[in-house]
Amino acid sequence: DVRLEISTDGGIMDMFEKGKVLKMCAPMVRYSKLAFRSLVRKYSCDVCFTPMIVAADFLRSTKARDSEFTTNKHDRPLIVQFAAHDAQTLADAACVVAPFSDGVDLNCGCPQRWAMSAGYGACLINKPELVKDMVRCVKNQVDNPNYTVSIKIRIHKDLKKTVDLCQKAESAGVSWVTVHGRTAEERHQPVHYDAIRTIKDSLSVPVIANGDIKYLRDVESTHQLTGVDGVMAARGLLSNPAMFAGYEDTPLDCVWDWVDVSIEQGTPFTCFHQHLIYMLERVSSQPERKVFNSLSSTSAVIDYLQNTYGLPQDLET
Repeated sequence: DVRLEISTDGGIMDMFEKGKVLKMCAPMVRYSKLAFRSLVRKYSCDVCFTPMIVAADFLRSTKARDSEFTTNKHDRPLIVQFAAHDAQTLADAACVVAPFSDGVDLNCGCPQRWAMSAGYGACLINKPELVKDMVRCVKNQVDNPNYTVSIKIRIHKDLKKTVDLCQKAESAGVSWVTVHGRTAEERHQPVHYDAIRTIKDSLSVPVIANGDIKYLRDVESTHQLTGVDGVMAARGLLSNPAMFAGYEDTPLDCVWDWVDVSIEQGTPFTCFHQHLIYMLERVSSQPERKVFNSLSSTSAVIDYLQNTYGLPQDLET
């Protein structure tokens, strides 16, 4: 695929130059793994993130490295997201994954209690000097000049603090900033698009908007509202991995593509099944969901899909 070769050549920053709004798959614990990334890349997703990986564990244990980070030659452009709270640990982890990825991202947005109490995630938005050190340290220690170092943040109630954090990161050489337009306390409240716009207007590096991207039309409306350079989706892609290609609901071809990718990559059944539960939620009735959710083997799932939805177009004879 020529497009992929071009995009990874000069690094991801070249993709921003082209003036289109980049479409990204968010880091999602358990879900944004290789098989799912392979699927969304078939449907117009430009850049994918790994699930968040705790950098210290990753460096300490071969087992953690093998289970947390799996990739292949088609899995690009790829950003590896780390949780870390000291600069050298993050830089060491970045050096390990740099040959197999296009950049690393520092998680400054995870609001979960375990992450915050360990000094990871959203508590970092209150430590701008530390974030600045971490960004600078990675930039200094990874050889490849095209390798990106980004941060993913939530916003403060006092937006001046968020702008200050982003400007400090920018001065340390951050490649771009992803803004989840909610505070660490907010869950399903509406996204603060005005805050994202303010951050975009105060930086010269690209800004990515995250939060409530459910349909392709949301990509354009978010761009219009905020002026961002890209958008990132999480739950929207889980519900419909073909969303960025303009499909309103998960198309049948995408369901069967997931079956193929999962079988090819040996995806564990619970993960294979859970993704299908998300993908079929909007297109199935409550009784159908009840039956589907109780299935317990790959063959039972495939039989159910064939009987309920039929085979994809190109397999029908």
